[in-house]
Amino acid sequence: LYKKLSLKLNGDRHVQGILWGFDPLMNLVIDKCVEMATSGQQKNIGMVVIRRNSIIMLETLERE
Repeated sequence: LYKKLSLKLNGDRHVQGILWGFDPLMNLVIDKCVEMATSGQQKNIGMVVIRRNSIIMLETLERE
């Protein structure tokens, strides 16, 4: 937990933030979440819950 993640979501969305928690269905709680627009703009959206069915890909942005 508390790893910085990059997530690609359906609807051509991309967010980055810190993994705060998850449940057995792999719904994620992301803190300090930033939405990365295709224009290069970044929008802080705070703490969010991302449902597993909207996640296309996720990767960690830091090593152990």
